[in-house]
Amino acid sequence: MTKVFLGDIVKRVKDRVDKNNTGLKYYVAGEHFDIGEITISKKGVIQGSTIGPAFQMRFRPGHVLLMSRNPHLRKAGVVNFEGICSDVSYVCETKNESILKQSFLPFLFQTDDFWTFAEANKKGSTNFFLNWSDFERYEFNLPDIKEQEKLAELLWAAYDTKDSYKRLLVLTDDLVKSQFTEIFGDILTNPMGWPIVPLGEIANTRLGKMLDAKKQTGEFQYPYLANFNVQWFRFELSNLNQMDFTDKDRAEFSLQKGDLLVCEGGEVGRAAIWNEEIKDCYFQKALHRIRCKTEILTPEYLAYIIFMRASHNGFEDIVGKSTIPHLTGEKLKKLEIMLPPINLQNQFATFMQQTNRSKYELQQTILTLENTVRSLMKQYVG
Repeated sequence: MTKVFLGDIVKRVKDRVDKNNTGLKYYVAGEHFDIGEITISKKGVIQGSTIGPAFQMRFRPGHVLLMSRNPHLRKAGVVNFEGICSDVSYVCETKNESILKQSFLPFLFQTDDFWTFAEANKKGSTNFFLNWSDFERYEFNLPDIKEQEKLAELLWAAYDTKDSYKRLLVLTDDLVKSQFTEIFGDILTNPMGWPIVPLGEIANTRLGKMLDAKKQTGEFQYPYLANFNVQWFRFELSNLNQMDFTDKDRAEFSLQKGDLLVCEGGEVGRAAIWNEEIKDCYFQKALHRIRCKTEILTPEYLAYIIFMRASHNGFEDIVGKSTIPHLTGEKLKKLEIMLPPINLQNQFATFMQQTNRSKYELQQTILTLENTVRSLMKQYVG
């Protein structure tokens, strides 16, 4: 194992083309990178696009694209198609396959050590960036070529397995959607003629407590918008905020098993069901708490209704179009809900609980694979 600088073994490819006079079909921009992923599969079509003159760098299958802007987003990955990217995405390839395997490079660019270096060496005050010369100074342990071959084979096998599990998650979501439509029909056209009822008549709603900046170091925990980022219907609770709540606040803003929490702003309507994962937990103003009248409405059915509405038009018909949309308490209470019999709702709730358990197990397996890859790279590279 040898200490090397990135610039000694990796080169930036500077193959320029005219986007207005090329036979290439696709381009890759910042939004096509998936944060922390080693592959780039998303792309845009050049013809008819509004991309600017900076999109002039040609890449080929097998090249690794490294985004020079905002290193905290960890955007770097290998492409399996040909196209162009802007000059703020560096097109990278090994200088010598007998020293560094190209198949090993994308894993190198997704190590914690690499992005720690990038964060420490970024420039700018608002839009942070690194020049290629900055990346060239990254020093790391390089395994010998035989170890790289073994590692690359193992790491790509882990990635392919992870990718298969992710596809299975998508198929599971499709299955739930299909089951919902089969039981209840389309929520927009209501072909089965279910009664339409304002949410305020079948559930109690409450907007969370306004945060006091002076009291955000208290002992009581509460979920916030970032805890909704993992997936619909379930929380990521490894990083909860804390603040002070009086006895009166605790009674008013407490969470109970079965409460549905819905985002009030930002990604309006993102919802998750509280299953009493943590005792003595509360909620803040960015969230609505919906407590269903369970004799006529289940939280699982309502969560999926809200999900379908948000997927359809992001609640634009209710909150309107704005830079930062907000779903007020009054508008939420007026949200029209088709109300099928409770026995059908319970049937769907049972199905949804089962699939959510399966999804959770799949996601834990994906996390284990990601941690294994991270551990191996830390062991061999640093």
